[in-house]
Amino acid sequence: MWARGIFGALLCVLGGVWIFQGVGVLHGSFMTGEAVWTVIGAVVGLVGLALLVGANRLRTGTRDRV
Repeated sequence: MWARGIFGALLCVLGGVWIFQGVGVLHGSFMTGEAVWTVIGAVVGLVGLALLVGANRLRTGTRDRV
């Protein structure tokens, strides 16, 4: 459970870095200014967010039942 949260947080940070490099805010990489890294960063960030939400639901025990 805690590993899922840590991994989700790391993916959110990594996705944010890739988004900022893709839009040209962070310089010094081959990814700077490349729009594809903005999209990849957004996808990675969303996966990280989903992992964080899932880890929180496991921790609190409030899973949606179908």
